[in-house]
Amino acid sequence: MGPDTSDVYAVTVIEQALNRRTAIGGAAAAGAAAVLATGSPALADSRLHTAVEPGIVIEENNAGLLPADPLLHLLRRATYGPSPASIAEIRALGASAWLDRQLKPASIDDAKADALIARLPLCGLSIAEIRAKVTAGALKQFDWTPMWQLSFAAPIRAIWSERQLFEVMADFWSNHLNVTCPSGDVWDSRTDYDRAVIRKHALGTFADLLKASARHPAMLTYLDNRFSTRLAPNENYGRELMELHTVGLEYTEADVKDAAKLLTGLSVDNTTGQYRYDAANHVVGAVKILGFSHANATTTGGEAAAMAFVDYLAMHPSTARRIVTKLCIRFVADVPPAGLITKLVKVYLDNRSSIVPVLRALFTSTEFAGAIGAKVRTPLEDLAATVRILGYGPPPSGTKSYESLYWMARNAGHAPMLWGPPNGYPDVAAAWASPSGLLVRWNFHLSIAAGYWPADLVKPADLLTGMIGARPATYGALIDATAKRLLGVVLGAEQTAALAAFYGKTPASQLKSNDPAVGWMYPYLLAMLLNAPNFALR
Repeated sequence: MGPDTSDVYAVTVIEQALNRRTAIGGAAAAGAAAVLATGSPALADSRLHTAVEPGIVIEENNAGLLPADPLLHLLRRATYGPSPASIAEIRALGASAWLDRQLKPASIDDAKADALIARLPLCGLSIAEIRAKVTAGALKQFDWTPMWQLSFAAPIRAIWSERQLFEVMADFWSNHLNVTCPSGDVWDSRTDYDRAVIRKHALGTFADLLKASARHPAMLTYLDNRFSTRLAPNENYGRELMELHTVGLEYTEADVKDAAKLLTGLSVDNTTGQYRYDAANHVVGAVKILGFSHANATTTGGEAAAMAFVDYLAMHPSTARRIVTKLCIRFVADVPPAGLITKLVKVYLDNRSSIVPVLRALFTSTEFAGAIGAKVRTPLEDLAATVRILGYGPPPSGTKSYESLYWMARNAGHAPMLWGPPNGYPDVAAAWASPSGLLVRWNFHLSIAAGYWPADLVKPADLLTGMIGARPATYGALIDATAKRLLGVVLGAEQTAALAAFYGKTPASQLKSNDPAVGWMYPYLLAMLLNAPNFALR
């Protein structure tokens, strides 16, 4: 079979052999129908989901598509996907020691990732450093290059950082406290926001993270508070601070108005681009917001009053529930168990919004242990997981592949930090269920596996032996070994036979050293297995 037809045949194989039993009905499911019918899991474990969308019913338990191994389950959720190295590490350390290590990222030597990020020297610049480069002529005013470099760095960190849980949490908070990147108004502050707010506090306390964002020029610009004045208080930041960042839809319009007044004065110096408190533009007067009250009697005390309000919001029981629910959606299930949320709310409040105790309680819970198969990878995670499970190394020089990986994620609709609205990217399966999105993922599976694009990722000199060792005796053994290597499980007899038929063989056919299946066509087997619903599960 020539290469001009193999892609089409590969799709047919997956459609016919790797699909799950799925019942789909109703117009609401129309967008997901093609994905489900072709075997990409669009929904999670039915044990944890009673209803995700009207008209979509899952008849089969996704857990059977994945190995029951709790170590691999932890890796799939707390990282951007298992890699050969991380699998070896967690087996050597055990779950508890591995998790302890990941929750203390500063203790992990990440020199490899640091060296890769050093090729993007503008991605971590402070506001002052960017403006100094503008003054020196090294950058133009409103230059987006630092933001682009920050964007290109995200897939690199997701794939090759040893501090995997930290990177997952940095992405989590980048969405929760979203400031679109790149975007024009934050040209000088977005890289600093990533460094001084998101990454600095990713595993600290939510209260500190929230206060840091409330006084950062990027957030104050993005949600218009820098333009809020005594004569015209802007309600945008106050509303989103409550609705998206903390308590949710519990506020009244009177709360929004008082919040807008209280937050006046939190601004940005137009000359330096730095945060400053503008007392002259602070509205004084008593406020009552969601049970918080403050005399707010002086302009000079306005900043302290605003920070007291932000602290109050961070420790509000509704905020605790909102944060832990989002963490459970990220790490456990699209519709997480109510009992786990209740337990984690108590952990959050007892530990004054400290994130590490919440994560530790989540990952060691029985609900987490029972959630194998209950999450689906987003496009960015799918991309990172592809490179990680293949074990491919970073390009030896340059940043062209960095850009390529970013554009792959963007083509799939999930360019890091590019979400426009302030609510951040969704993290539920239904949001990503589309035939076009599935096709994009299938294309980058083959492109990466075969080394077509990016072309300079470091692959084994011999791909077959690098993946599974010595050449197996039969096609069935080849498929089994490769499936075990990539998916952690072997396929059923019907699926194995269908994949062998792709090469015009049966599972019992002898595998010769000069067969294309162990040469130039081996990447097609890798790609078809990565296209399977097993790999789509987080």
